[in-house]
Amino acid sequence: MTVVPSLGSLCDVTGIRVGHHQRVSSAWRTGTTVVLLPPGTRGGVSVRGAAPGTRETDLLGPDTLVPHVDAICLTGGSAFGLDAVAGVMKFLAEQGRGFKVGDRHNWVVPIVPAAVIFDLGRSGHFDNRPDADFGARACRKARPRFDVGAVGAGTGARAGGLQGGVGTASTITADGYTVAALAVVNSVGSPIDPDTGLPWHIGRWTAPSLSSTGLRRLRDLLVAAPGSSLNTTIGLVATDAPLNKAQCGKMADVAHDGLARAIRPAHSMNDGDCVFAVATGTSPTTFPVSTDPSTDLPIGAVNRLLTAAADVFAESCTGAILTATSIGGPPAYQDFARKQSRPGGGPRASH
Repeated sequence: MTVVPSLGSLCDVTGIRVGHHQRVSSAWRTGTTVVLLPPGTRGGVSVRGAAPGTRETDLLGPDTLVPHVDAICLTGGSAFGLDAVAGVMKFLAEQGRGFKVGDRHNWVVPIVPAAVIFDLGRSGHFDNRPDADFGARACRKARPRFDVGAVGAGTGARAGGLQGGVGTASTITADGYTVAALAVVNSVGSPIDPDTGLPWHIGRWTAPSLSSTGLRRLRDLLVAAPGSSLNTTIGLVATDAPLNKAQCGKMADVAHDGLARAIRPAHSMNDGDCVFAVATGTSPTTFPVSTDPSTDLPIGAVNRLLTAAADVFAESCTGAILTATSIGGPPAYQDFARKQSRPGGGPRASH
């Protein structure tokens, strides 16, 4: 496991906590990641892959009843792994978090949208996959700091023949809003350019150094990687700006642009690519009410948030590959590089 790099973290958005639970052994290689959100968080979603596994995504539409989202669950196990959500809901209900349906403290229905990656059988045991206990344990481990790489939902991930994983990044827009992302990269497409051996999207990451032997071995692996496996890249972007549900949906849409920069091809028939977007509204930054009745923020500020969302999601996808280490499955990118890549700096303004 690798500590969150200084490119920033999803938890740079105040109030967000992230927890992982995974099992790694000769019979297990899968896990769950839960993102716990502060009260009042709005959400949206965009599904671009042709083989998604999701839950509660319809509730995030701008024309639906439920105004807020309590947590996001990202998990392995394909559709079976959606069982992990039951543990997340139980954890939240015990705290009285959720959509109120009665007067008692625990008469709530927690709103926990979820998405899965395909990692079934990657340990050799098809029936070993996340359940409600994985979700509950991930909730109990949720903290403002978390590990990246082959952990949580990224434990059984693979990307273009390499070990996949969890990546994260954040930035600050020119308007003072924080925008951050977390990606679980488990893609049919490759995050690596086979000609150079470097990630398609470097962003603020320092370009890794490859020896001629390492580059040759890496190219051989990329060429041999199956192009029709079952995969999926999932994740979320978050901001402390006061976006509404429709704007969150737009931010999730644009975050897919970042996915496509970092992984090629993206959104294939074998991927279930899904990105959530959440807005906590916790930033102290304020604007005068816009003359445009469709938004409380100036259009320029919203566009800068969208630009930042694509940037940090792309960097999160790259970071997932650069920070992952091999855990008994496919080799990791670090196995071919002379040294582990380091971030090129902290959060910067995005214009």
